[in-house]
Amino acid sequence: MPLSGEAIRLMNYLDDVAVTLRRVLAAVPTLPAEERAKVAEHLKKAKPSAEEVAAALTAQ
Repeated sequence: MPLSGEAIRLMNYLDDVAVTLRRVLAAVPTLPAEERAKVAEHLKKAKPSAEEVAAALTAQ
């Protein structure tokens, strides 16, 4: 079954998120420990989380 335009659009959004996360990973070594900790805390507080989105996608 072919994908709808909306499904393709959502998959493209996820690709954009993955690119952003790769950029974050590339920048991590340049940050001092204190700044890494602050960025990590910010990521943990980000809503919705990737886990929440995955749960919504797999919910029936």
